[in-house]
Amino acid sequence: MNDPSPSAHPSGWMKSLFWLAFAVASFHLAYTSIHFPAAGLFIFGYALGLVRLADQPTVRRAFYFGLVAGYLCAAPQLYFLWNIFGAVAIVLWAVIAFWIGFFTALVCGCVRRWGRAKTAWLIPIVWTGLEYFRSELYYLRFSWLNIGYALPAKLFNLSGVYGAGFLVFAAVALLLYWRTFALRRMAKIRMLALGVLALATVLFLRVSGRPPAGWPPLSIAGIQMEFPLADIVPRALDRVLKKNPDAQILVLSEYTLDGPVPEGLKTWCREHSRFLVVGGIDPITTNAYYNTAFVVGTNGGIVFQQAKSVPVQYFQDGRPAREQRVWDSPWGKIGICICYDLSYTRVTDRLVKEGAQLIIVPTADHEDWGRHEHELHFRIAPVRAAEYGLPIFRLASSGISQAVAGNGQILARTSFPGSLDILSAQLRLPPGGSLPFDRILAPACTSVTAVVLAVLLFVAARNRRAKKERR
Repeated sequence: MNDPSPSAHPSGWMKSLFWLAFAVASFHLAYTSIHFPAAGLFIFGYALGLVRLADQPTVRRAFYFGLVAGYLCAAPQLYFLWNIFGAVAIVLWAVIAFWIGFFTALVCGCVRRWGRAKTAWLIPIVWTGLEYFRSELYYLRFSWLNIGYALPAKLFNLSGVYGAGFLVFAAVALLLYWRTFALRRMAKIRMLALGVLALATVLFLRVSGRPPAGWPPLSIAGIQMEFPLADIVPRALDRVLKKNPDAQILVLSEYTLDGPVPEGLKTWCREHSRFLVVGGIDPITTNAYYNTAFVVGTNGGIVFQQAKSVPVQYFQDGRPAREQRVWDSPWGKIGICICYDLSYTRVTDRLVKEGAQLIIVPTADHEDWGRHEHELHFRIAPVRAAEYGLPIFRLASSGISQAVAGNGQILARTSFPGSLDILSAQLRLPPGGSLPFDRILAPACTSVTAVVLAVLLFVAARNRRAKKERR
């Protein structure tokens, strides 16, 4: 049988080391800086290197090469975890690296069982299934550093962040195994026509849902403060209002308050006739609480509050929210995510399904975590805005806060560390957002990947049993 692979034999040590270095270098170039979005295209080199690393004589060796590649990618990018967790960071980096090794091992197992030609179709499915599982589903879920966040945000209006990863690995599989995808001329024309029709339909649905130019804007502003004293907060709000007298909603970061909203802040909102979104603590018992964003109305009362859905693991970050709702504000429905919540599509999707027209994100990014942590976190909001076609206002305790339009364009941002920096923007609220196609694709890929893994494990167990019987 003719095997349409780029190489007739598995990679040797020297070639494997080359692809290891190539994958790691491409990954870090793709994540070079938020100031060079085009550098994100180096992520294709990362995907290419990983697929090549899967071309090993044994599944175990493929796993080890993938594990090393994952570790060399994760540890330098997440070195700030050492400042937070100490030596435990070594284990956390290994957890992230494990999934890269799992991918290369699974692809290698598929090649050894079914050959490169059939495995070519599984490569983007397996990658997307594993990436979605490790980012969204299990206890140590962590979505940062995936394929999608390296790419320019405006690409996600159609695909979604996990769909972008699927397309990257599909392109790599097509490049490496192009003969597998060879089709007759008429079949190619039919597939192209269907693809163009599907793209045109999605574009129409996405564009038609955006706000018209005359849609009235909402003026919103906030100020960066890290664990401020209670008496400083009203004075800081005075400063915001002086600079932005038309601001209708003011926003403060997560954990601005170390308890519920004090009477002084309620009085300030009543006297200035402004709405305030502020992060604080909603006590449950003496030892338990909800990390909560409170909305204080113009009458000084709490008109809405939302607890954090995904508290940060191994932090004192409160209990998970019992429910998610949207604030039915005078300007439309507004969803509130708290910091880490924005990193998870399963959290933000629920707000969009509830009809959110704007997402406000009070965030606590500590200054001593370093600039790079803030720049990695900075990548999330533009992707989410572009995915849903919704504006996002993300106010952090220290830089980098950002106001993002519904197409992923950053309208305003603050500096790092930016103590007392003011963020303001006029945001147009669309009638509602919509979910990209990967919200169906990614869970389906996870299910298919689980089936592939089960089949490979079953066949391997059967072969071991047969070998013992022959002995």
